[in-house]
Amino acid sequence: MKLILIELNEINFDVVKEYINSGESLPSFNKIINNNLIETVAEIDYENLEPWIQWVSVHTGKKYSDHNIFRLGDIINSDIKQIFEQVEDLGYKVGAISPMNAKNNLRNPSFFIPDPWTKTDSDKSYLSKSITRSISQAVNDNTQSKLTFRTVVDIIYATLALINPLKIITLAFYALSSIGKPWRKALFLDKLIHEFHKTLYRRKKPDFSTIFLNAGAHIQHHYFFNSPFIKDRSLSNPSWYIDDDQDPMLEMLISYDKIIKDYLEMKGVEIIIATGLSQKPYNKLKIYYRLNDHALFLNQVGINFQDITPRMTRDFLVTFADPSDALKAQEDLSSIMVNHKEKLFGYIDNRGIDLFVTLTYPYEITDKTTITFNDYKFLLKEHVSFVAIKNGMHDAKGYAFLSDGLDNPFPDKKTHVSNIHGVILNFFKNTYG
Repeated sequence: MKLILIELNEINFDVVKEYINSGESLPSFNKIINNNLIETVAEIDYENLEPWIQWVSVHTGKKYSDHNIFRLGDIINSDIKQIFEQVEDLGYKVGAISPMNAKNNLRNPSFFIPDPWTKTDSDKSYLSKSITRSISQAVNDNTQSKLTFRTVVDIIYATLALINPLKIITLAFYALSSIGKPWRKALFLDKLIHEFHKTLYRRKKPDFSTIFLNAGAHIQHHYFFNSPFIKDRSLSNPSWYIDDDQDPMLEMLISYDKIIKDYLEMKGVEIIIATGLSQKPYNKLKIYYRLNDHALFLNQVGINFQDITPRMTRDFLVTFADPSDALKAQEDLSSIMVNHKEKLFGYIDNRGIDLFVTLTYPYEITDKTTITFNDYKFLLKEHVSFVAIKNGMHDAKGYAFLSDGLDNPFPDKKTHVSNIHGVILNFFKNTYG
């Protein structure tokens, strides 16, 4: 018997139930809701309620207070054993695609393709290296909708190597349909990753495999207000952002329902589907922007740095030669003001020789929006790209489905998300031990 963990990041199953109760056909969701679905709880303090914290808890079996991994990508600095190595240490084969904030410490993975934001190696195959490279570029440059020539070649190569030709045609039509419907770009990537995972799983036959799907979290964050089940109808997106009659939430759930169906129909496989946490509607409109070229911008304002790494959406990590350069950069970045009123970078975490920076300015940036720094003043719009309007915010409530062959040690009350780790580890100890 084998086990697959599907990391269905941040999906709100209470909203899924609303769609089902309204008559929408979501048979796979309906099946798991009515069979062994439990509630989980993540961290209570909102500042610790981030997916890159909760998934580390799932992977390590430790709450945040014990693993202390606070930033996306920081797992590379930790020596805590993850479920991947622990299962491998028991003598079994492991595969993983995009597990969030996970480090590849496997000795001989069936396959390992890291998330786009964590600097860890893929497995050694050329195919996995190509997929890793292409996903990273596509995700980290997504606000500008630009794919490099190499990324296009990598995606075509991986697609031809791993996906059935008839399925390729379907995916190609779906990709073309994303014109004017940007949420479909995220769904396309999840569809592609799912097809990659299915083929790699079939070929490599790992005992334990995991896949991380993030389009649902992205769509909830940016299109939650278009769901008909938002209780506060005063919350709505402007018409220039998305038409009122569009519902990306439903489209996402239909897409995920088909993906879940593929896994539920696999023979000889136990399934865990977990969300880590969930989202609920945000209480106001807030606009997200991202720097177009992080290095170019920092050079223009005179920041002396060694390296810069984009993270999710508005965040980036800057590394310096010594703490004094980092401190000077923190002071300079903190002093950059938008229209003389509000900081451009309202959150800067100084960790010695690097800064974790978030572009926090929440209002519309127009052709007349300026930033000032020391004696310099210039237009901001040419340096940033619009990402989205925030619709969803994190909620500690999560969900987990355990298939019938798994021991369910959880009572009816909520269990901390880190306890999913124990279910996985005990499965391999008890089934194969």
